[in-house]
Amino acid sequence: MVDQRNRKQSIVTRVAQALHFVEAETGAVIPSIQPSATYARDNNYEIRKPYWYRRDGSQTTVHAEAIIAELENAEASLLFSSGMSACTAVIEHLPTGAHVVAPKVMYHGVLQQIQKYESNKRIVVSSYEAGNLADLAAVVRDGQTQLVWVETPNNPNWDVTDIAAAAEIAHAAGAKLLTDCTGTPPCMTKALDLGADISFHSATKYLNGHSDITAGVLSVKKVGQFWENIFWVRKLQGTVLHSQDAWLLIRGMRTLFLRVEKSCSNAMAIAKHFEGHQNIETVLYPGLPSDPGHEIAKHQTGGQFGGMMSLIVRGTEQNAIDVIRFCELFYPATSLGGVESLIEHRKTVSGEGFPVHPGLLRLSIGIEDADDLIYDIEQSLSRVFGVT
Repeated sequence: MVDQRNRKQSIVTRVAQALHFVEAETGAVIPSIQPSATYARDNNYEIRKPYWYRRDGSQTTVHAEAIIAELENAEASLLFSSGMSACTAVIEHLPTGAHVVAPKVMYHGVLQQIQKYESNKRIVVSSYEAGNLADLAAVVRDGQTQLVWVETPNNPNWDVTDIAAAAEIAHAAGAKLLTDCTGTPPCMTKALDLGADISFHSATKYLNGHSDITAGVLSVKKVGQFWENIFWVRKLQGTVLHSQDAWLLIRGMRTLFLRVEKSCSNAMAIAKHFEGHQNIETVLYPGLPSDPGHEIAKHQTGGQFGGMMSLIVRGTEQNAIDVIRFCELFYPATSLGGVESLIEHRKTVSGEGFPVHPGLLRLSIGIEDADDLIYDIEQSLSRVFGVT
């Protein structure tokens, strides 16, 4: 018989069982929701837990944070009421005038946020082409840059940045590296293990996986003063994740590995089918061997590549919009990482000022049957361009 006493449980098992949760009093295997906004102190007037008011967190939120910390190989994780509030906390903890380096193309909400902070002279920003390490190194200022922001794969072009190499550049200049790997969640990409100082995810997306909450999470390999500062920003702004949403997040994470595996396999099938298609100019998906970021993505994701892709439709911008109009299975909606497949015209959603190809359609691939999804896009293209 094999001695199993020193065997470490798989992270897949740990997450599926919500860290082997058992409620001490009842034996329940499903975590409960702790909705209280305040907590009574003990007989010595001491707080019973690290939280004593809703803005500090709750038992449910702390449990969700513990699961994410295990996924990330992190010392600590903090959950926020949205991805944007998590990003705000990072920027707010920086001193006025801090130099920040960020990609020219990234999730439009965060890009607009960074640009707004810059226009208010709160921070100084230098930009680089996503995935271009030479361009990144050229704008980092030795001894001045405090934060390097990397989104990989970046939204919506899915350019891939080498996290380990970016970390070397940032650290050599005395800066911290933040990575946004929302498109490849920590069951695929462990950014902290690759050298990132702060890992950010919009937990609304793959971590939750059911399109029924908004949440953001920050994780760190090592807690320090900057982490305490970020915690205080969350506390003062009151942007901690609500217990009900934390409970839904825990529920979603228990199937994370299954959902992501199916989304990835579906996305690969769709990407291969439409690469070289007569009505598709380009398929943007790091899983394709022809993609410039393929080898780095393969290393950073363990070869799964993710469920996000973009199709650049031939013809006019209206042709691209019509492809969405004629889809019968894909939902014409914004977001990503849910069990259902979504499609959107990115220029319409991001606005005229965002640098995106007018024919680009962003697809979030869900867990449906891959052939059904392929057929839906094919029938739509046929209606737009005619059957050939």
